[in-house]
Amino acid sequence: MSAVHTETDPSGPHAAGAAAAQRMFAADEASRALGIELLEAGGGTARLRMTVTDAMVNGHGIAHGGYVFLFADSAFACACNSRGPVTVAAGADISFIAPVRAGDELTAVAEERTTFGRSGIYDVRVLRGEDVVAEFRGRSRALKGEVSR
Repeated sequence: MSAVHTETDPSGPHAAGAAAAQRMFAADEASRALGIELLEAGGGTARLRMTVTDAMVNGHGIAHGGYVFLFADSAFACACNSRGPVTVAAGADISFIAPVRAGDELTAVAEERTTFGRSGIYDVRVLRGEDVVAEFRGRSRALKGEVSR
């Protein structure tokens, strides 16, 4: 598992939630198998990195949209679980802005927009350097109790 930078003060108010996001990501075989790295998480936000490989490219020579979606979805999951309660996706959509190619290093920046009751809305911006390549919006739902594997 890659190192996770959660906040400047590891004992701060978001430390427990950041640790929950880190534990969830450590158990996320799908994301880690694709080389996705969790760079930071806490307080309803997360930042991840992924390099597009040849195996992720479709017949048009660009990254398959499913991989870009999965990457953004992983950032969404880390952000909405960074507050502590076990939280899952209730729905999501993505807009592809620019093509992505093998060798591109992507960063996904997820931010909580609002929460209401056990629900939340999160936006994820997928970047190649400074260029936006996709915008993702996820809707979350916090579960009652604990989720076991």
